[in-house]
Amino acid sequence: MIITTTSHIPSKKIVKTFGLVRGNTIRTRHIGKDIMAGLKNLMGGEILQYTKLMAESREQSLDRMRAEATRLGANAVVSTRFATSQVMGTAAELLAYGTAVWVEDE
Repeated sequence: MIITTTSHIPSKKIVKTFGLVRGNTIRTRHIGKDIMAGLKNLMGGEILQYTKLMAESREQSLDRMRAEATRLGANAVVSTRFATSQVMGTAAELLAYGTAVWVEDE
């Protein structure tokens, strides 16, 4: 399946639109990782635990969006975007959304 942030795909034409598809996940931080992140904050630099958590969240959201598009019969998702929101003090939602379409070669 083609997933793109643009509204079109070069050398393809959209022949059918299925509508909005989305996938989300809500993740919470781990107390042990928070302690390590706090120590890293004192020294400076990238907090690898959080980088990994966000990467896993993005992939899970994309997988769920892709599954919804497939269920509708789409072979591509255009105009894909990500959004985040805080659910509670230690939990955040990551949402992937876009428009499910059927594309064919031009």
